[in-house]
Amino acid sequence: MDTSFDLTSLRDNVQHWKTAGRSIALVPTMGNLHEGHISLISRAREVAERTVVSIFVNPIQFGQGEDYDNYPSTLDEDQRKLERAGLDLIFAPNLNELYPAGIEKDTRVTVPALSDILCGEYRPGHFTGVATVVIKLLTNVQPDFALFGQKDYQQVQVIRRMVRDLLIPTEIIAMPIIREADGLAMSSRNSYLNGEQRKIAAIIFQTLNQASARLRTQSSQLSEIERDGDAALVQAGMQPEYFSIRRQDDLAPAVAGDQKLIILVAAWLGSARLIDNVQVELEQPLSARALH
Repeated sequence: MDTSFDLTSLRDNVQHWKTAGRSIALVPTMGNLHEGHISLISRAREVAERTVVSIFVNPIQFGQGEDYDNYPSTLDEDQRKLERAGLDLIFAPNLNELYPAGIEKDTRVTVPALSDILCGEYRPGHFTGVATVVIKLLTNVQPDFALFGQKDYQQVQVIRRMVRDLLIPTEIIAMPIIREADGLAMSSRNSYLNGEQRKIAAIIFQTLNQASARLRTQSSQLSEIERDGDAALVQAGMQPEYFSIRRQDDLAPAVAGDQKLIILVAAWLGSARLIDNVQVELEQPLSARALH
């Protein structure tokens, strides 16, 4: 396994693989790797002959007052995990490599509509930052496949739209959420939780499952399910930003006739902002009665 810290060596590796006819998979990360990341790498090694993992904490996807300065940096431990996972190449650039014009003047890529709802409403500019860094990585790695976890479901949809609209020849593969034994979605930000908060955090998945069961029966209005989910998180000591039922494909509000839905949540617990979701496929199309 090699580690590239600059674009020149990254491009040299990519060109060598391309010349040899090797297929390439990319797994973009911000480091502080856990089993969720490792599951992406395992799948990447199944679909492609060479796999690149990028490790870069991207400043322009963090808003003012967010945790950019405190985001965990564990490159040495990450390298050991990736060596064991059979990785081919780590790309760990510094800021100047990816933002040569500086983060204030650098070009931005924006995916309209999808970027302004849900997490985008509470984190203005976040998905512009995500789209911008991902397009830089796709341009330089030229992967056949790029893998992302579905915990960040909205992020996956933003990237899918960007790749489609910009005609980028990379297949986006979304992988299932990897959870702790009590159901909490694995996340680097879980390390911000103290012991008591860690126990409380499991309530997020429990609440999603309860909402999912009610949604499947269509015996309650969607707005009622959303209000009850929000209230359950507040009662547990969290500060929810949203608890929302949407369509899976475009994250628009559900309408009568929909069957593929998703329940998404974002909530603060102490200094940790936690997100999660559960996908729901109804046996019968959503009734108008459930909407009103």
